[in-house]
Amino acid sequence: MESRPQHAAPPSTTPPVPEPPFAERVRTLLHVARTGTLATHSRKQPGFPFASIMPYGLEVGGQPTFLISSMAMHTQNLAADPRASLLVAQPGWNEDPLAGARATLIGEVRRSDAATSTAMRDEYLARHPNARYWVDFDDFAFYAMDVVDLYYVAGFGAMGWVAASEYGSATPDPLVDVEHTIVSHMNADHADALVVYCRHYAGIAAESATMTAVDRMGFRMRAQVAEGLKGIRVNFPVEVRSSEQARTVLVGMLRDARAAEPR
Repeated sequence: MESRPQHAAPPSTTPPVPEPPFAERVRTLLHVARTGTLATHSRKQPGFPFASIMPYGLEVGGQPTFLISSMAMHTQNLAADPRASLLVAQPGWNEDPLAGARATLIGEVRRSDAATSTAMRDEYLARHPNARYWVDFDDFAFYAMDVVDLYYVAGFGAMGWVAASEYGSATPDPLVDVEHTIVSHMNADHADALVVYCRHYAGIAAESATMTAVDRMGFRMRAQVAEGLKGIRVNFPVEVRSSEQARTVLVGMLRDARAAEPR
């Protein structure tokens, strides 16, 4: 089961707004990202981790896959000790890096057998088309991580362990492929609406606000208030599963909020 210690932020007496479970959010993050940092056990310096930038693919159950050369130092490290971790950070996050989502997957990485390599190859090349130029080199092969545990950080004050079984049975959020479009559109064209959402649905007198994420249950914002920046979660009145549904619900929420304002 996931845990959510709050040691990175001051304690709050306000109950948290419900969000998708951590397992689903990790699957969503791994789906939308393409590259992580793979840490292996160094052969040259025993006991020390060796970190490498690592493009990855995903099997059906969310297990990361890698196309790596036998000449690479990380591949040689894995041959001696398959234990490794993969850190994946929220792509495109340009603000405070500690406020962005990230996940660390822990597991054993081993070369894939021929029975699974065809599907693995197709999925990997769909995510990394340039890899077709070296995928058939003799020194390259596919490897897969058997995930045994995960640690997820959603941002300040929200983090915890995720069971590998829960991660494996989760699916990415239905808005994952349109999230960037929704967030960019709201920030570029509806900044005034975000302030209204803060005021009406969160009781926050924001000077300005930026949408940072959206999922099937709601959205997150960073609001500029008198004391500084404040993270805010606002949920949709109903679950949404497409960009059109999100637009309809957001318009309705804005209409209701403005109608409730004093005249």
